Amino acid sequence: MNDQSYPNPLFPGPTWTSHQFIDDVVMDDQLKHHLSMAYYGMSDLGEVLEVARTIRLHDEESWVTSWSTMAQRLQDRAEESEQRGHVVSAGDQYLRASTYWRASLMHFTEPEDPRTREYALTAYECYDKYLELSGYPGERLEIPYEDSTLPAYLYRSPHAGEKAPLIIFHQGRDAWPEDTRWVYDNAIRRGYHCLAVQCPGQGLALRVNNLAFRYDWENVVTPIVDVAVGLPGVDPERIALMGLSFGGYLAPRAAVFEKRIKLLIADPGVLDWGGSIRANLGAELSAAFDAGPEAYNAASAAAQKASPLHSWGIRDFLWKHGAATPYELTVELDKCDLTDIADQIECPTLIMDGVTELFSTGEGQKLYEALTCEKEYLVFDESTTAQLHCQNGANATAAEYMYAWIDGRL
Repeated sequence: MNDQSYPNPLFPGPTWTSHQFIDDVVMDDQLKHHLSMAYYGMSDLGEVLEVARTIRLHDEESWVTSWSTMAQRLQDRAEESEQRGHVVSAGDQYLRASTYWRASLMHFTEPEDPRTREYALTAYECYDKYLELSGYPGERLEIPYEDSTLPAYLYRSPHAGEKAPLIIFHQGRDAWPEDTRWVYDNAIRRGYHCLAVQCPGQGLALRVNNLAFRYDWENVVTPIVDVAVGLPGVDPERIALMGLSFGGYLAPRAAVFEKRIKLLIADPGVLDWGGSIRANLGAELSAAFDAGPEAYNAASAAAQKASPLHSWGIRDFLWKHGAATPYELTVELDKCDLTDIADQIECPTLIMDGVTELFSTGEGQKLYEALTCEKEYLVFDESTTAQLHCQNGANATAAEYMYAWIDGRL
């Protein structure tokens, strides 16, 4: 029941984050992520809330259907606007359509469903149309990676000098880098080039190229840096790397080994991803893991039956990490641990965190304490309104604080 000390019963706590649009912690976080993009014209408030109205709790099918219906509506309008010569409107509509196509797949764990590939490709057909019609300074790249490629977009700043810094960034387990416009748009405005990459386990790299996550992320970032240092207009001595969400483990892991990275941002920082996941699973499942694969897989099956959120999480993790069973998955996640190597990071490092971080609570502080390089721990409290995971709902604030740290260091 709402505490009467709070004037608006729709906000049953002391901050705006107490309001939930969906009674599922992950779905609600993802919805707020898409609401945040309205600041940059990548979504619109009414469109996102209309989608939220039609999503059923713990129902992946309603998620993918609701978002894709809105995406198709915007794409149809964009095509009509383009045919009529309304180029500015068409560009805006293609941009929002691309957001909603990507959103439809953010909480959808069916790799064999044809919509997974189709909607991913359609998202980028719309995004490329937006770039073409709007003149926004982005160009598609394909970065060679083993026997495949990593889809990427290079955003060149018109304010950059002859040789300018470059920020390489990637997302984590769920979001897409194109949706993280607060990073690349603010880089462009400040004279930095930005390279946004869809890495293994993410975006098209997962859904089209069938590339799963790996714990040894230096083997992902080094091929990216190999390309980056040769890009015209990029100063190879001023390259930064940023990782968000699960990327708060991945990017620091890469920086341990890839010394061409001169600046590192982890949002939020993660020292021990596997340990963090185990902590969220609880003591009973941890005990079952110690009993061996058969006991653990059985205990995981029971937990999935009891909790729709847990069931979704296991399906999502298994697919993205390329594991066959929960036990194999946990073994793989346990490798995501920087405890013994974090002190080998040499470049100045910014750890971003929030006081209501839900998904890797306490890990940012642990990583900060393990670092021996120049470092800063930036914690967003309630007064900033940016206290959620990856500053959802407060991207403008996140950019202002982050670039205040970057400026003068890169």
